[in-house]
Amino acid sequence: MSNPTHVLDLPVLGMTCAACVRRVEKAVAAVPGVTRADVNLPLSRAQVEFSDEVDRAELVKAIRGAGYEVPADALEAQGTPRGGSARLEAIDHATRQNAAALRRDAILAIALTAPLLVIAMVHGVLDGKASVIAQLVLGTLVVLGPGMRYFRGGWIAVRHLAPDMNTLIALGAGAAWLSSLVASIRWLAAPHAHLPALYFEAGASIVAFVMIGKLLEARARSRLTDAVRGLLSLSPTTAHRITDGVESEVDAALLAAGDLIVVRPGERVAADGTVIEGRSSVDEAMLTGESLPVDKAEGAPLYAGTLNHQGALTVRIARAGDDTTLARIAHAVEDAQGSKAPIARLADRVSAWFVPAVLAIAAVTFGAWMIAGTSADLSLERAIAVLVVACPCALGLATPAAVAVSTARGAELGILFRGAAALEVGSSIDLVCLDKTGTLTTGAPSVVRTIGRTVTADELLRFAASAEQGSEHPLARAIVDGARARSLALDPATEVTAEVGGGITATVGGKRILVGSRDFLALAGIDVTDDGADVPAGASLCHVAIEGVHAGLVAVADPPSPDAAAAVQALRALGITPVMVTGDRLEVAQELGRAVGIDQIHAAARPTEKAALVRAERDRGHRVAMVGDGINDAPALAAADLGLALGTGTDIAAAAADVTLLRGGISAVPIALSLARATLHVIRTNLVAAFAYNAICIPLAAAGLMSPMLASAAMSLSSVSVLLSSLRLRRWSPR
Repeated sequence: MSNPTHVLDLPVLGMTCAACVRRVEKAVAAVPGVTRADVNLPLSRAQVEFSDEVDRAELVKAIRGAGYEVPADALEAQGTPRGGSARLEAIDHATRQNAAALRRDAILAIALTAPLLVIAMVHGVLDGKASVIAQLVLGTLVVLGPGMRYFRGGWIAVRHLAPDMNTLIALGAGAAWLSSLVASIRWLAAPHAHLPALYFEAGASIVAFVMIGKLLEARARSRLTDAVRGLLSLSPTTAHRITDGVESEVDAALLAAGDLIVVRPGERVAADGTVIEGRSSVDEAMLTGESLPVDKAEGAPLYAGTLNHQGALTVRIARAGDDTTLARIAHAVEDAQGSKAPIARLADRVSAWFVPAVLAIAAVTFGAWMIAGTSADLSLERAIAVLVVACPCALGLATPAAVAVSTARGAELGILFRGAAALEVGSSIDLVCLDKTGTLTTGAPSVVRTIGRTVTADELLRFAASAEQGSEHPLARAIVDGARARSLALDPATEVTAEVGGGITATVGGKRILVGSRDFLALAGIDVTDDGADVPAGASLCHVAIEGVHAGLVAVADPPSPDAAAAVQALRALGITPVMVTGDRLEVAQELGRAVGIDQIHAAARPTEKAALVRAERDRGHRVAMVGDGINDAPALAAADLGLALGTGTDIAAAAADVTLLRGGISAVPIALSLARATLHVIRTNLVAAFAYNAICIPLAAAGLMSPMLASAAMSLSSVSVLLSSLRLRRWSPR
């Protein structure tokens, strides 16, 4: 039997490019018992999947051994009751410290580089010996002061045989500084009329421009987690708990299932629970997207983060801390942001050889210019430009930055992507299979006709409702509601067995009752002669058998969702073919198809047949999405390239899906697929820009058309531009 696996999120500080990501993943994956390690550069996070045998401290040790830092309280934050918010606080605290140090070093580098540029480039500011000494002092202060972080990082990378961006910056700035240092010392030892060729301003500019770029990058990165931070901030930090009849204010992290709390007007709810006393209206817009408050009274559910309006409510907690709906949504977004899209593998493969290739190109550049008769100083300048202009950072940021922004935007729209792979698959969907009940319909069916053959209509409905009263199926609920509306007394049901997609068998008042489809009764050897010809068009038929004899039928109608026709039209506008897949009768499905605009229909399909239909469409070459909300949809959701579960459905459906639509119903389907397409467009744009930048700028630098100073500015801006390109998705909205 295999060991159970656990997933741990760890903040990783000090990563700068795709090569860093590769190094951390390799180090963590080498720990025995680790089954998966995904490192996210823009979020500075490692998501590790491992078995019971792994000591979590070994994971931290592996990351630190690779030359990167994990905050001291990172492991402690994983186990706190506040969970997600504690993890973010640990990352935020460390990030703020890093940003403060980077800002301090950048200001110092800029303050020293500005006069150095003036002295080096404007003739007459200082002459002769004073100019050389000033450049030597200022250049050394910048390169060996603020620039020391790149030398440390570059040395660690080389020591692990995995050169990265730090290596390139350290070599570029170091070569410019060292060659200038040697030239300065020689000239100062024997001054003459011609000043030496000095590149102190180039080395200092490299450090200063890279730091400016990293500051802008850090600011852009901080915006990637705004959505998760915003969700978690909705949950209050304190709550009014009632213990032995006494109310006291406690830390919300101490709440547990079964506790009683009071939520006063104007306060946010601290945990999920049920109202046991009081009446009020509650703003649930953060969950449902509905702007109007929802009335709450005894027995009504309440969710963490929602805002109480007028009255005080006494609530019994059902789920607290990381178990609340709000926390689960936030964690789903975090997990999706930290996952790796298949398209990112291209950047991973390139990053493995990118830096060594740049080092080789720089060496060839130096040698080629020397052979061509160019001076050693000028040849070195061009080699330095090659080292500095190369940008592995943009490659590492291109995919994960877009995924982080997109999944956050999706959460704001009520769309939860399970991971980056779901976004990538969603972008290529060309056929969508839609369940009928609760997806294309309102999911609130009602009894429209009861036909009793061997018993009265009321007696038939009473038997059927008694058998169905424990079921959560929409048709079963409609039958039970219909019986109660007629004030029919229901008997307890025993020996209840349900067949998914078929029907239910139970004993009611000593009689064996079967309720379900014609095929379900036929499998039990019961002959059904009534085809329901005299019931309203589009109604679903629930046949009822009593003691092995067909006793009649209950007709239940479920009107089309008001958004269904528009959603189907939107799918067609995207070039996607809508297909209805339902367990209901063909006549019912065709009636609904005419109403919403679907002409491809598969009716009378059992759950396993739905999954087979999905697989058949995939075998024909289609990229298939399945949309459903019930237990009977779970096999098809799992069989599809992309499964989308409506948030109003069952937990089993959501567990089998790649995307959960929290609100909007079927109208959210084309929105989710459009967002996926927009995301992949941004990712491809980022990757093309990153590759094009390097493909154009490295040859320009090698040809002597870019100075080291210009090269460092270009390199810094390339990373920032990729992040800004990804942040465009924050403003994305469906057409």
